Amino acid sequence: MIRTRFAPSPTGYMHIGNLRTALYEYLIAKREGGKFLLRIEDTDAERFVEGAVDVIYNTLKMVNLKHDEGPDIGGPYGPYVQSERKDIYVEYAKKLIDTGAAYYCFCSKARLESLPKKSEDIGGYDNHCRGLDPSENLRKGLGYVIRQMIPEGQTTFNDLVFGDITVDNEELDDQILIKGDGLPTYNFANVVDDHLMEITHVVRGVEYLSSAPKYNLLYEAFGWEVPAYVHLTHIVGQDGAKLSKRRGDASFEDLLALGYLPEAIMNYIALLGWSPGDTREFFTLSELTEAFDIKGLSKSPSAFDITKLTWMNGEYFKKMEGDKFYEMALPVLKEAVKKEGVDFKALAEIVKTRISFLKDIPELLDFIDCLPEYETDLYIHKKMKTDEAISLESLRTVIIYAENRQEPWENDAIFAELTELAEKEGLKNGQILWPIRTALSGKPTSPCGASELMVLFGKDESVRRMKKGVELLGK
Repeated sequence: MIRTRFAPSPTGYMHIGNLRTALYEYLIAKREGGKFLLRIEDTDAERFVEGAVDVIYNTLKMVNLKHDEGPDIGGPYGPYVQSERKDIYVEYAKKLIDTGAAYYCFCSKARLESLPKKSEDIGGYDNHCRGLDPSENLRKGLGYVIRQMIPEGQTTFNDLVFGDITVDNEELDDQILIKGDGLPTYNFANVVDDHLMEITHVVRGVEYLSSAPKYNLLYEAFGWEVPAYVHLTHIVGQDGAKLSKRRGDASFEDLLALGYLPEAIMNYIALLGWSPGDTREFFTLSELTEAFDIKGLSKSPSAFDITKLTWMNGEYFKKMEGDKFYEMALPVLKEAVKKEGVDFKALAEIVKTRISFLKDIPELLDFIDCLPEYETDLYIHKKMKTDEAISLESLRTVIIYAENRQEPWENDAIFAELTELAEKEGLKNGQILWPIRTALSGKPTSPCGASELMVLFGKDESVRRMKKGVELLGK
């Protein structure tokens, strides 16, 4: 059975790259009927941010990435928490000491800081304590860390995205496994936990690709089976730089606050680094689960395009079931329109296909409560073949039609009658409809057509606004 894990550190908000990793891990497991686990890697006390664990829980629950198991504490959604497993890591580190794959290091912080770094990625530790007999220092109670002993030679590993990779072991440093406070480093704890939790596929960012040989050497030292690796390329901004908290790039919470729908965000980030192999762009979570294949993962970084996400958000509103959209939009509609007797359900249908965000609604409907002041040049429209003179006569004709028309005041019937009226007067449809839209909205664009606006305002208000248009045009 395939088993994956999402193992975030509680160091702040949910970064888009982290959320994409969680999504891919979920999809890899669920496509094959496997298990998706959640593990909080909180062993770095200095980077721990209060409330960050709640952000992780709430985000995953909001986007329906439900993990399958965990310890009893915390209820059905309780994850594994590394800080609660401290003794396990020390025990396994000492097993490595017994086999010669790790050793005690008593070097002081001052000594380590005095050593020149070997490279930008490799520290300056000079393996000073490798051959040291630790018994006397342990008897004295001196502080120590436990380090991995990197053997000579080469390490080769396979990644399901990048293929076989070989690294010279001399490029690796004797990394710390257990810190001076007794807590494990990220690199050690995740190897132990991945083995104990029977993780079959380790999915993480490409920045960890260079650490994979160290992990493999630990697996080999324990005699454990190495999991399959899936390293994901970066998500970058339009400038080509990796998205990051430090740059101030938007988090999942930020995008929600801006008005993006969780479903749209997840759909969009699924396509940042993965292709379904066809031209499809819209997927539910269940459809992603069925379609996802590791072979579709890219080796190249993916650019985060806020314009494309905004477009997708609008498309999600268009596709949304009417009652669901109405319930979501109603508070905004009520705040935007105070006019009595307005059919908010009709308003919801009008704006549903014309917005990218709910916050777009007020500007679309700002003409309903009060007809704005406008200039008569709004009646001039080349495509509609209308000008001020044609508009004036059209409005006069429509006013007579409206005042004499009986109930019911329904859109389909009114639209049909307006087009018949245009034919009778020897006019193009636009030469009747455009003046009505302008007179009723007072804006260069309106969220719906002439007949829909007449139904929205009702007979009396429609006639009043058209008479206002005649008054302006007749001056």
